[in-house]
Amino acid sequence: MDRDIILIYCIVNEILKVLGIREDKRVLMTNAEVITTVIVAAFFFQGNQERARIYLQEYGYIPNMLSKSRLNRRIHALGWEFFIDLQNILGTYVKRSHTEFVVDSFPVSICHNIRIRRCHLVQDPEYRGYNHSKRSYFYGVKVHVITTCSGIPVEIFISPGSWHDAKAFKEFELDLPEGSTLYGDKGYTDYEAEDILTEAINIDLASQRKDSHKRQHSGPKAFLINVKRKIIETVFSRINMLLPKKIHAVTLKGFLTKVAAFILGSNMHCFQ
Repeated sequence: MDRDIILIYCIVNEILKVLGIREDKRVLMTNAEVITTVIVAAFFFQGNQERARIYLQEYGYIPNMLSKSRLNRRIHALGWEFFIDLQNILGTYVKRSHTEFVVDSFPVSICHNIRIRRCHLVQDPEYRGYNHSKRSYFYGVKVHVITTCSGIPVEIFISPGSWHDAKAFKEFELDLPEGSTLYGDKGYTDYEAEDILTEAINIDLASQRKDSHKRQHSGPKAFLINVKRKIIETVFSRINMLLPKKIHAVTLKGFLTKVAAFILGSNMHCFQ
């Protein structure tokens, strides 16, 4: 655990240096320490930031630890988008040495369906989605992920639960090396997107085909897509192992921050 915490801090600190983020000299706790606390909470304490705060202070990792309320204000000041950006920046270093990637999504529920009317985080039908793998509805968000074929997330995007994978796919930056192949399931079948990616940046979007689709893949390519696509399911299993049954949050921003921290913590584990 000691090695893991030090590694998380070092990686975060180096990324902040690359970004050139300057901090006020009067702050007692740096942004790197704030972010480290959030990731440690996700990775070791099931998202409980108070337990992580006490642990890091008592064991001397962060002596100048802020109080619970001040720490929460610092985390909200950074914003959940900042944690997504950290993940994507970390992914840019991984992309350079890979040419095969996989894209897919998984749901994260805010609450059980029976409690939707009493949910205080959000009240919007856009967050009611359908999980095809479990054949059930859920109320929450979808996490869309692009990973390498070795199982390292390189780009993520969070959308309301009702968004179709093909719609969310258009929100990715897709800053992949030229000549790369991106594998996906049937939900990413979009002939126009395939043509644009091939012509513009020479990326092959290889998605599975339904029997009714016109552009059928050859037998060997269809088999390869089916094998490669399943790699991302292992990544989702690793992330879901970190996720608690219920993510405690008071606001939607706090909920999304914790979701991003779980993914970021899972990615940090890949560098051990």
